Amino acid sequence: MTETINFKLNGKDVTLNTEGDRKLLWVLRADFGLTGTKYGCGMGVCGACVVVVNNEAVRSCRTSVSEVKGKEVLTIEGLAQGDKLHPIQQAFADHNAVQCGFCTPGMIMNAYVLLQKNPKITREQIITGMENNICRCSAHTRIVEAIESVAGRKG
Repeated sequence: MTETINFKLNGKDVTLNTEGDRKLLWVLRADFGLTGTKYGCGMGVCGACVVVVNNEAVRSCRTSVSEVKGKEVLTIEGLAQGDKLHPIQQAFADHNAVQCGFCTPGMIMNAYVLLQKNPKITREQIITGMENNICRCSAHTRIVEAIESVAGRKG
């Protein structure tokens, strides 16, 4: 059944008339053209589709668009401020924490939430917090180093 769904997307109020059970991932990609959020496994396991909903990392492939009604959604496209990358995005670039880059948006969004919740996060907490984001290219060490480099800084 079609319903009207209002939410804030990357700081802007949006309204969408759609089936409420459509997955947020496909709404972001198809309806809003925000293709940074990736489809990986489709089962919420790999983390390629992570976006932030009300300051929580969520798997957009498992989240229906009706679940974000009235909430704030932040995607990788909304993290930078104009041409200035967010510190976590810059850290991933500086530490070559990308290889193929497919998992990177989900990794960055998950790391963003971890750092928002605990700006002075330890290496062990980073490893635990990132363990459900899978990188098939094995850039895990550089990913952890990138997140560590931002820990303790404001941004």
